[in-house]
Amino acid sequence: MAFSLTSTAFTEGSAVPPKYTCDGADVSPPLAWSDAPPGTASFALIADDPDAPAGTWVHWVLYNLPATTAELPENVAKVETLDLGGAHQGRNDFQRSGYGGPCPPPGPAHRYVFKLYALDARLQLRPAAQKKDVEAAMQGHTLGMAQLLGTYARRKR
Repeated sequence: MAFSLTSTAFTEGSAVPPKYTCDGADVSPPLAWSDAPPGTASFALIADDPDAPAGTWVHWVLYNLPATTAELPENVAKVETLDLGGAHQGRNDFQRSGYGGPCPPPGPAHRYVFKLYALDARLQLRPAAQKKDVEAAMQGHTLGMAQLLGTYARRKR
């Protein structure tokens, strides 16, 4: 089997339910993964919107999830350090730690890409790191990547 990332909230290429967006409760969706590559020591998760008007918008940065972790529940706390083996959440483009849901301007649907990286080490980063810092620290440590894509559109009012 290949390293894979799934959610019970939405399937690959389908719409992210409003509950997980700024139009709803703005809570993180449940995520699960399987078949991580051998040698995985930790996971990092980055969720972003490549269709944002000003360029890719970062919605979630999470790193140093223990290799024994295979899922994240719905509504992960929006704190810098989680009770998940010392996992940290970085700063998103809303300037907050934790998940910030889809909130595109009215118009066509945007794509929201959840990327889970299997790493051969824990990242030597403090809590609240930015996406660019996590990506730089992952260089040379990525064993595999699993991805889940959802879409979301806001209607004109």
